[in-house]
Amino acid sequence: MVRAVDKARIRRWRKRGFYSENVLVKLLKKHGFNAVRVPVSNPSLSPLPDVIARKDKDVYAFEVKNASYYAYFPKKQIDKLFRFLEELIPLEREFKHAVLAAHLGKKWIFKELNWKDWEGDKLPEKARILKRDRGNFKPLK
Repeated sequence: MVRAVDKARIRRWRKRGFYSENVLVKLLKKHGFNAVRVPVSNPSLSPLPDVIARKDKDVYAFEVKNASYYAYFPKKQIDKLFRFLEELIPLEREFKHAVLAAHLGKKWIFKELNWKDWEGDKLPEKARILKRDRGNFKPLK
């Protein structure tokens, strides 16, 4: 049986993710992207990212986490980004980007993932972004 306290904790946890996804959409729009939050991405088994963005010919699929010091991204969620781009975006791979986004307090860290790792089944079981890490996502720099 789920207690009322547990339900409240789950609601707060889900609101954090919702908040960060919306903040990311605003940040991307500020930098000239067209961006939207995918409202059903979390519970879905379909290959949907949290946020989809486009700038010029490039399409970006973002998995977003809100944390204080570090964020973990399970392999299953990373795989969904690549599957979304591969199955639903009819562009050459050079224009499709899978990106992990960690919202760590007031700081954002972005890590673009490599297609070769996905193709070669070399994705880690969990990807981790620490607050002291540097991102490799150039369009927002």
